[in-house]
Amino acid sequence: MGSQHLHGDDLRLFHTSEHPCGYWPDRVARDLVLDPRDPRLAHWYPLALGWGFRRSGDIVYRPHCGACRACVAVRIPVDRFTPSRSQRRTLARNAQVQMRVCAPDRTDEQLALYRRYLKARHAGGGMDTHGASEFDQFLIGSWNEGRFLEFRDPAPSGRGPGPLRAVAVTDVTADALSAVYTFYDPDHVDRGLGTLAILHQIEWARREHRGHVYLGYWLARHGKMDYKRRFRPLEGFDGRHWRDLAETVDA
Repeated sequence: MGSQHLHGDDLRLFHTSEHPCGYWPDRVARDLVLDPRDPRLAHWYPLALGWGFRRSGDIVYRPHCGACRACVAVRIPVDRFTPSRSQRRTLARNAQVQMRVCAPDRTDEQLALYRRYLKARHAGGGMDTHGASEFDQFLIGSWNEGRFLEFRDPAPSGRGPGPLRAVAVTDVTADALSAVYTFYDPDHVDRGLGTLAILHQIEWARREHRGHVYLGYWLARHGKMDYKRRFRPLEGFDGRHWRDLAETVDA
């Protein structure tokens, strides 16, 4: 990997070599990566979110491909967000769901749900073989302030915790939440649990006076990523500024 300095500061960026694109199988990708050995990553991370970066485990990266600009970092401005009619139906459909914010400590129940989700959603893509070590490496960082937002149905007996239906892995900074990854019960896909998770992350951010919820990268007309355009307003990072993407996502 090559390296460079960021805006003259002594934070180093590495430019990775080409690797298979995780979104388009016929393309190759490269990333900019903040120096993972830098002890100040926790300090830089909130700023890096504002520069269009994202976290995976302890790695903070941003796509930086030579001929492709399909990945657009997006975020929801919490104070301006209003759920759509479809999103209000999702909330009503899941009105009985119980939520709990907990520490990012993997449980057997979470791991079992994660593995079921990957086998249903990413069969044959490599992730469907993930186990406990991959769960920890991908979702739990050593320096970030992360939380697991659990979604459960009521217990059939009315006692104790009900069945786990979804987990939204969420990073917390002073000014924002970052939706790192959400996995849910593939037998309940018709309930819109992924949408439900984002809606409650927005409410969580609003309740704690955080300005944005970062959603990672939006890719127009990509089957698994285009859902993000349904959250309005949606801001996209153009490399210098965050701009409202209303016209782009309607195109």
